[in-house]
Amino acid sequence: MANEPQATSCCSTGASSPAAAGDGTENLLGAASDDMTTCPVMVGSPVSKKAAEATGLYRDHEGRRYWFCCAGCGPAFDSDPARYAANMA
Repeated sequence: MANEPQATSCCSTGASSPAAAGDGTENLLGAASDDMTTCPVMVGSPVSKKAAEATGLYRDHEGRRYWFCCAGCGPAFDSDPARYAANMA
């Protein structure tokens, strides 16, 4: 429908979040998918690892990979990786 709200980035970049769950919902009753994680910058924001990797929304830090929900989170993570990595501990 034309009046449906458009998805926006959690980082206020104005772009949609290509790595977020496709329909914006989370299946709380089903088994957790190995493809899903959360963003270390926007804690609690769901991220599809596959979609994040396809769009370059990830970083490797101290032997571990971190996936981001939007393009704004990569530079934020780069500014203080240890701080954001701690959010995933």
